[in-house]
Amino acid sequence: MEPTREEFLHFAAPEKALFYILVFSALALMAWQIKDRVRLWQTGRPLDDSKLSPGLSYWIPSREAATVWLRNIAIFVLGQKKVRSSRKRSGAPMHLFIFYGFMGLVLATTLLGINTYSPWKYHKGLYYEVYESSFDTVGLVFLVGISWALVRRFFLTRSGHAIVDDAKERLEADPNLAPQLLQNRRAPLSSSLNDFLTLGLLLTLVITGFWLEASRISNNPQAWDRVSYVGYAWAQVQGSFSVTAYKTVWWFHTFWVLVFFIVLPRMRIRHIVNAFFVAAGKPETPMGELRLVSMEEVEKTEQVGVKLAKDYSRWHLMSLDACMECGRCTEVCPAWNVGKVLNPKQVVQEIRTAMQSGEEVAPRITEEALWQCTTCNACTEACPVLIRHVDLIVDVRRNLVSEGALSGTAATMLRQTASTSHAWGQPASDREDWMKGMSIPLCRDGGDFDYLFWVGCAGATDPGAVKTTKAVASLLTKAGIRFACLGKEEACTGDPARRIGEEFLFQEKASHNVSVFEKYKVKRVVTACPHCFNSLKNEYGQLGSSLEVFHHTQLLSELVTKGDLVAAKPKRGDVALHDPCYLARVNEEVEAPRSIVEQMVTPPESGKKTLCCGAGGGRMWMEESPSQRPANRRAEGLLDTGATTVAVACPFCRIMLGDSLKQARPNDEVRLVDLAELLWEAQPAGKSGSAGEFPTAD
Repeated sequence: MEPTREEFLHFAAPEKALFYILVFSALALMAWQIKDRVRLWQTGRPLDDSKLSPGLSYWIPSREAATVWLRNIAIFVLGQKKVRSSRKRSGAPMHLFIFYGFMGLVLATTLLGINTYSPWKYHKGLYYEVYESSFDTVGLVFLVGISWALVRRFFLTRSGHAIVDDAKERLEADPNLAPQLLQNRRAPLSSSLNDFLTLGLLLTLVITGFWLEASRISNNPQAWDRVSYVGYAWAQVQGSFSVTAYKTVWWFHTFWVLVFFIVLPRMRIRHIVNAFFVAAGKPETPMGELRLVSMEEVEKTEQVGVKLAKDYSRWHLMSLDACMECGRCTEVCPAWNVGKVLNPKQVVQEIRTAMQSGEEVAPRITEEALWQCTTCNACTEACPVLIRHVDLIVDVRRNLVSEGALSGTAATMLRQTASTSHAWGQPASDREDWMKGMSIPLCRDGGDFDYLFWVGCAGATDPGAVKTTKAVASLLTKAGIRFACLGKEEACTGDPARRIGEEFLFQEKASHNVSVFEKYKVKRVVTACPHCFNSLKNEYGQLGSSLEVFHHTQLLSELVTKGDLVAAKPKRGDVALHDPCYLARVNEEVEAPRSIVEQMVTPPESGKKTLCCGAGGGRMWMEESPSQRPANRRAEGLLDTGATTVAVACPFCRIMLGDSLKQARPNDEVRLVDLAELLWEAQPAGKSGSAGEFPTAD
C-alpha cells in the first residue's frame, strides 16, 4: 500500500456537509468585510489607467502591467526584499519566519485542496512523504516565528513604558510642547492587546494543527507516519486515541480556522494578503518624484492637496491597510530619533482612521508632526510593504499651505523664492559673484558646451558651498570638459517649495528653468546639489524637460575612471563620508562618491541607510530646538569613526553639519569639506593650477 492518508477520516456525509456550511459561511463573512475595505479604497482618486486594459478596473491589468506586477510581487513579497535588507534590531529574521511559515502552510492547504477537488490524485507515494516532512518543517518555522514575536512584544511592552515616561518628563520640563506628545511618543513597534490576541490565534492554529496530525496518527497509525515527524513524536507521547477523541480535536482545530477566516480582515496579519496587491500596483515613479498637481485638478476639486483621505489615490489608501505596524519606518525617522513628535507609523495609522471616519487628515496627524518631516524617505526605503509616507505627508502639506497654515521662516523662504528666485532671497546678480577671478563660461556668451553646470542657490552664495562650486568648476576645466553656467539666468529649482507644499511655486520656477534649457538647447546637466539633482532628474520631466542629469560625483567618477583626473587617496581612517539622503537613498548612488576619494571610513548608517542631516523637506528654513537637530546625531556618528575630516556631497548637509560638528567636539579641529575639494587637492600641479588653488581668469 502506498503512503497516503484518508481525508475526512471517520466523517459521515452529514458531518462533511456541516463542515462545508461553516466554512462557506466564514468565508462569506470574510469577503463581506473585505468588500467594505475595498469600498473605502475606491473612494480615492483613480489610478493612472495607462497600464490597465481599456474600460477595466484596477484589478485587471493590461499584459504589460501584469508583467510588472508579477515582477514586483516576486521581488517585494515573495522575495521579501525590504525585510531582508532591514536592520537586525528590527526583527527581520522573525518576520521572515512568520511570513514564509504562513505562506508555506497556505501552499500546503492549497496543494491538498487541489488533490481533493480536482481529478488529479497525487497525494500519495514519495510525493506524500516529501509533502508531510516538508510542511512539518514549515509549521515548526512558523511556530518559532510566532513564539519569537510574542516574547519580543512582551519585552517591548515593558520598554514602551520608558518611552511614554520620557514624554511625560519632557512635557513637565516644557509645558509649551504639543499636547499630542504623549500620544505620538509611542514605541516604534506595536504592543497592543490586539497584537497579542493575533499572535495567540496564530499560535493556537499551528499548535492545534500539529495536535490534529498527532491525533490522526494516534487513532489510525500507519507504517509511514514517521515522515510526519512532529505529529509522530507528539503521538508517541499522548498514546492511542479513540474516534471520538480524534473528532473532538478535529472540530477544535476547525473552530479556530473558522475564527481566523472571520477576523482576518481586522487582524494585522491581513497585510500579508494586502501586500500582494500593494506591491503589484506600486507606482513605478522614482522615490524622489512627487505627484504633479494640475490646475485642472484644482478647478475640479476646488482644493490643493489632501484634506480628506479620499483625496489620496486608491493605491495609497490600499497601502494603508497593508501596514504591518512593524515600526521600521519610525525606527529610522530622523525626527523621531531626536525626540520630535513625528511618528511615521502613526501617520499611516491616523490616515487609516481618517479614511474610515471621514475626518480631516491634518488634525489627526497634527500640523506639528507634518512640518517635522525632512522628506528624507528613510521611512519609505525601510517599509516592507512599500508605503510611500513622504507622498502622504507632502500632499497634506500642500493643502495646509494653500489654506495659509504655514508661517514663520519657512513662509519667508517661499516669499523670497517667489520674488527673487533664490531660496535665501539673494538677488540674481549675486549668483555670479563666485566666478570673480575665474574664467567661467556663461551660456549667454554663445559658446559651445557639452554640460550645463547647475550651481544652485546654496552653491552660488553660501560661503562653504561656494568652495564646492569652485572646486567642481576647476576639476571640469582641468579634465577638458566643455561646460557653461547660467549665472543670473538660473532660478531656484523649486525643490524646497515643492517639499514644503507650495506646489505651484515649484511649477513656476521649474517652468522658467525649462524654458531657459530650451533656449540654450541644454541636453546634459551636472550639479553638486543632490536636491537640485533629484528635481532636475526625476521631476522636471513632468513639465516637458528632457535632460541627462549627473550629480557632480557621478561625472567626476567617470573622469577618474578615464584617467582625466586622479582619485584622492587620503590616509585610511582620516576621512569619514556622509552620504546625502537625496543622493544615496533617494537616487541610489553610493559608489561614485567612494570612487573619487578612496579609503574613506563610513559610520554604520551609510549608503541607502544613511542618517539624515535634517535639511530636506524645507527644514533648512525652519526653526528648531538645538537639542532636536538630526545633524547633531549624525555628527556624533561621523566623529565616532575617529576621522579628522568629514566629507560631504551636498551643500545642505554641509550647512547643517557645520554647526553640529563644532557643537559635538568644540575643542577638536574637524575639517568639513566636499568630496570635490578633496579631489581637487589630489590633482598634480599643472597649467590649470596646483592643489588648493583654483584657476583664475587669464
